[in-house]
Amino acid sequence: QVQLVESGGGLVQAGGSLRLSCTASGRNFNIYTMDWFRQAPGKEREFVAGIRWSRGSTYYADSVKGRFTISRDNAENTVYLQMNSLKPEDTGVYYCALNQGRSGQFDYWGQGTQVTVSS
Repeated sequence: QVQLVESGGGLVQAGGSLRLSCTASGRNFNIYTMDWFRQAPGKEREFVAGIRWSRGSTYYADSVKGRFTISRDNAENTVYLQMNSLKPEDTGVYYCALNQGRSGQFDYWGQGTQVTVSS
């Protein structure tokens, strides 16, 4: 079984920064991509950013381009999300997800970490 453990959420004022991390652990898993999603109260979960593990190529939702940066530590199976210039609309529960590239969907999800941006 694979576990994804997130950390780094919290309360921050608008314009501030937070750094989220997510570490994958377990046995017999492959990482094709790791991605971040978020879900605001009363809204559907939405994609935020992702990274292709082998190449390190990254991709972002338009709403966070230029403000968020996704990166990885291969040796630690850890993905990071540096969030700068935070806005109240960035508030939500942030989830990381692991795609092994076998089924066309995300195989594992973290438990989520709360990010709250005050105005």
